[in-house]
Amino acid sequence: MNQLQNETSSHPADRLTALGKEEDFDVVIFGAGINGAGLFRDLCAQGLRCLIIDKGDFGSGTSAAPSRLIHGGLKYLETGEFGLVAQSTLERNLLLKNAPHYVSPLPTLIPIFSWFNGITAALRTLLGSTSAPRSRGAVLIKIGLALYDFYGSRDRVMPRHRLVGRSRALREMPVLTKSIVAAGTYYDAKISHPERLVLELIEDGLTASNTAAAANYTTMSSASNGLLTFQTQKGGTFSVRPKLVVNGAGPWIDHVNASLGAPSKMIGGTKGSHILLKNDELVRSLAGRMVYFEADDGRICLVFEYLGRALVGSTDTKADNPDTVRCEQDEVDYLLASVSALMPGVHVGRDQIVYAYSGIRPLPASDASVAGLISRDHSAPVSEPDQTRPFAIISLIGGKWTTFRGFAEEVADTALKRLGRNRSVSTRAMPIGGGRNFPVDAAQRSKWLTEASAASGLAPQRIETLLSRYGTRALQVALHESGWNNTERLPDSHDYSLAEIDYIVRNEFVEHLQDVVMRRTTLAVTGSLTSRDLQAIAAVTGLANGWDAQVVEEELEAAAAQLKVRNLMHL
Repeated sequence: MNQLQNETSSHPADRLTALGKEEDFDVVIFGAGINGAGLFRDLCAQGLRCLIIDKGDFGSGTSAAPSRLIHGGLKYLETGEFGLVAQSTLERNLLLKNAPHYVSPLPTLIPIFSWFNGITAALRTLLGSTSAPRSRGAVLIKIGLALYDFYGSRDRVMPRHRLVGRSRALREMPVLTKSIVAAGTYYDAKISHPERLVLELIEDGLTASNTAAAANYTTMSSASNGLLTFQTQKGGTFSVRPKLVVNGAGPWIDHVNASLGAPSKMIGGTKGSHILLKNDELVRSLAGRMVYFEADDGRICLVFEYLGRALVGSTDTKADNPDTVRCEQDEVDYLLASVSALMPGVHVGRDQIVYAYSGIRPLPASDASVAGLISRDHSAPVSEPDQTRPFAIISLIGGKWTTFRGFAEEVADTALKRLGRNRSVSTRAMPIGGGRNFPVDAAQRSKWLTEASAASGLAPQRIETLLSRYGTRALQVALHESGWNNTERLPDSHDYSLAEIDYIVRNEFVEHLQDVVMRRTTLAVTGSLTSRDLQAIAAVTGLANGWDAQVVEEELEAAAAQLKVRNLMHL
């Protein structure tokens, strides 16, 4: 049990209370989304003293609104972004190894409606045309999939593509429209708990550097002569002097730069909306596959099974206000109509929607007429120090979920060079959170479950449920000493125990009820949360955080209001 015992080390405490009035930090990172969290872990692993702050919860902005895919970016081939595809496929393969508790292979089917269409249009797009190809035919898709296999050969962990004719495609998925002529199949990956992965990166950083600190729900109140003063939502204040600042605020990058005295216009984001359907027939028809398809207007859409629901996405339109973004009625109509046209054999409707979400992709400012053609590649421009600001600011522009580690590595190397430090460890093979020592085959899994069950006293089936949620950190959850026991469960979502909720609140930077239901768990996104569940979670959270009755009621009202929006009751 030595290995298991090593996984139960205590969670790093919030270190903000130990900070003095003016603390020196090597790097301060604004924005605790996936890019900021990935960089925080990398820099902390090099022994730097880092602070990461976010005005909201960790991973609550754009990073909470992805397609929940870890993918190589097949569509970037037609815009000639071969370097991005090469990096994305490599990072996808690395995440399958480093975060196996959350990232898993996803067989993907592409329905094809012609044999030769799209070749001329693809060549125009490759040469810089601002109009995307339409009706990509079998020849074009075959070339694309062959290239995709080639770029994904580094650290390959999944099979190569295949192309089948109409008859076989319809035998394998009978609900598809009969107008297809063929279908291609290849492999990408999906992520089950993206918000938790962001949290685990931050926790890993805190473990790697005992002088690092992290703060959610924290805003900067002043920036003067190199001294940054922050205020927490609870009313506490602290000030730091950074040697270097990284702006990873995503869609809010320009706003943060302005507040730091370095006005910029770097971001020109696009909006992506998704819906989740409770549709058992559709989930059964997908049989574990994603369908990656062209809508009638040529835009790329997708549908795949996610935690028992059918996830449908995504839109791609220009938008610039991340504070008001939400999934709108016309987007819902578009997504439902696209799936209905592709799979006329399955009924999909608005009444099946259990959750909807939308986010702004922090893409570089662009005059491209088609939002889908704006590059998903990343860059890190630097605002050099000036007379009023003694530190440089590195802004994290663009990028996508899949490439966060590689992006962080590039920026960390830049930061280390500026600070006169050398890289001491690579993150390329570094496990993330509960992916450390994760049992990857049946024999290892059985052994791990047996030992963890013996150590905690919980049944192997219960340990397996926790393993799927927390990876090998499941044992920490199972051993948590709480006023509740494992048999005391949420009223309706019986697979969550009150002791498990108590662990989350006491160990995972929970400030609000929404943090638990929308990010630390999947209760909201799967539509399984009931009013009775919410009341029970509020009681546990309130006790752990010392809330009085009025605060509990306020938290319930705020969470209910947000869930009402996400359940599309405003439409």
